[in-house]
Amino acid sequence: MFGIVASIIDGLLVGAVYGLAAMGLTLIWGVMDVVNLTHGTLIVAGMFALYLLTSALGLPVYAALPPVFVIGFLAGLVLYWISVRRMIGRPPLMSLLSTFSVNLVLIGLGTAIWGTRLFNVAVSLPGLRVQRYTFPGTHILAAVLTAALAGALYLFLYGTRIGKAIRAVAGNREAAELMGIPTMRVLSLAFALGAALACVSGMLIATLFPFTVLSGDTYQLKSFVVTALGGLGNPAGALLGGILLGLIEGVSTPFMPVSWTLVLEFVLFVAVLIAFPRGVFARRQRMT
Repeated sequence: MFGIVASIIDGLLVGAVYGLAAMGLTLIWGVMDVVNLTHGTLIVAGMFALYLLTSALGLPVYAALPPVFVIGFLAGLVLYWISVRRMIGRPPLMSLLSTFSVNLVLIGLGTAIWGTRLFNVAVSLPGLRVQRYTFPGTHILAAVLTAALAGALYLFLYGTRIGKAIRAVAGNREAAELMGIPTMRVLSLAFALGAALACVSGMLIATLFPFTVLSGDTYQLKSFVVTALGGLGNPAGALLGGILLGLIEGVSTPFMPVSWTLVLEFVLFVAVLIAFPRGVFARRQRMT
């Protein structure tokens, strides 16, 4: 019995990291009405940034978090100007095709450089032992860092002028322009911030599981599921949705093969879209 409880707790810890990954996606989607299909590639970029910073430069694993955040932010700015800026205000299919094409180019480059072999970041942290079970220290610390980052994002969005400008643009872009807010700059900042969150989530995932250049597709799909659960443009809901997804994985793992977990998640995804089109944790207004 305690084994099932331990699996659920571990699922909750991992689910928090899923929530962080989805926060970047839902922030961009909610503010800009852009479906960012480079999201999975940005997650993988965070994984490889951690791998290179630790293996080539000898940087301690968790000390790499600020550099990875900066790398993700700068990558987001570049991607915004390449694939998104000209798509603002156009039909959503345009931004979807634009980011999808850039995503294919990036995956091709990554595959040409690193192939599809498995990579692993060696992390040694003491775990928490309860009875016969040990909760990995990496899972616990990843969940703690996720909570800290989520709190920092909340304070940024609700306690700073830039954050309030992002929320204003998300609520009504035309009114924000009339109030003197430079909306294009705010949009580029929101996209870069969402990209940085995706990269940091990739870094944390790399401390939990092995990865390849192609790992981004799985986590991008999970992010869409979490976004459906949490509600469009609701970062707090994304965190709760990620925890719920982790809970589902933790409950199902002892009773079914791991390969069936993704099937269960997509059944949940379809059910939520039918029963709660705005998301289980959706608010009446986005980012307000």
